[in-house]
Amino acid sequence: MARITDRLVAKTAATATQPGMYADGNGLYLRVAPGGSKSWILRYRHSGRRHDIGLGPYPLIGLADARQRANQRRRLLVDGIDPLSERRAQRAAAAVERIKAITLRQAAESYIDTHAAGWRGGKQAAQWRHSLTAYVFPLLGELPVQAIDTAAVLSVLEPIWKTKTETATRVRERIEAVLNAATAGGSRVQRVSHFPALPYPEIAAFMAELRADTSIAARALEFLILTAARSSEVLQARWDEIDLPSRLWTVPAERAKSGREHRVPLSDAAMAIVQAMAKIRLNDHVFPGRGGAASRTSMFEQLRKLGRADLTTHGFRSTFRDWAAERTNFPAEVAEMALAHAVGDKVEAAYRRGDLFQKRRQIMDAWARFCIAAPTGSAVVPIRRGG
Repeated sequence: MARITDRLVAKTAATATQPGMYADGNGLYLRVAPGGSKSWILRYRHSGRRHDIGLGPYPLIGLADARQRANQRRRLLVDGIDPLSERRAQRAAAAVERIKAITLRQAAESYIDTHAAGWRGGKQAAQWRHSLTAYVFPLLGELPVQAIDTAAVLSVLEPIWKTKTETATRVRERIEAVLNAATAGGSRVQRVSHFPALPYPEIAAFMAELRADTSIAARALEFLILTAARSSEVLQARWDEIDLPSRLWTVPAERAKSGREHRVPLSDAAMAIVQAMAKIRLNDHVFPGRGGAASRTSMFEQLRKLGRADLTTHGFRSTFRDWAAERTNFPAEVAEMALAHAVGDKVEAAYRRGDLFQKRRQIMDAWARFCIAAPTGSAVVPIRRGG
């Protein structure tokens, strides 16, 4: 094996002006690239193919270090491991670990910076930063997003639920948005555990109690459950979005979380709520409040009135999804579409042609029947007349 010396390497590096490969032996080369930069290369064969793997630049990596690095790669070859594939795997793993180490503060700042351009002026970004700085960062800001679980989120929310309910609702939504973005970006390998959802066998009893309340908030919550929609979509629903003859509610793209128009078929039970609200119509909102739509906190307060502050409105979407998976034969994509989740290009194309819409009408009708059925364990007792 011909071996070069430190002096020869230094001389070659200093005088070489043409691209070339200078061999040390056994596959190790000093490569002079166009432009004069120098680096070490190990040339080897694996699975019948020739590969070159870089060992570092010269003079940062000297001859002795280059030989040591080359020997490390050769030992991998003895074990049948491709050094190039091994390095790629190590770099990928290191990149994943770096991503996982991103803190909630860093993830939140990234989320705000990404979305600020689409928000109105700088006001919304300032509101996000203010609420997160005031309530979230002191407790969770320096934790990796991978470590944030439901208990951690509740530690932020519980102190302010009673005194600052609307603020707590906004903070929860913002934490969820940041964590969902972190999951999509790879910073979290698993979503945070969902907030408590009502088990679907209990939904009929819950709905019976809810229907006994005549408030607008109760009707909004009932409508939310029957349509499996998001709370913001329900509370902001407008009369011009409701097509009574077609029994259809169309959530416009600008209000849908997916950014796409979402058509919601209305069951008999959902239509009954719409017709009841039409009789007391106060403004352009289906569920009116003072000067506009019902309050963002109205449905949460309704849950508290029923003694179920342990639940969240979002959890009823999980209740619906669990019921669809465990108690029906509807394809999974139908339930996912009912929740306005993306399920792939082919299904999306079918959805836009309308055939999945008819299946979604069937699943929502079945869900409504399940929700208003006699609660488990109860019996229908006829009322006797006379003696």
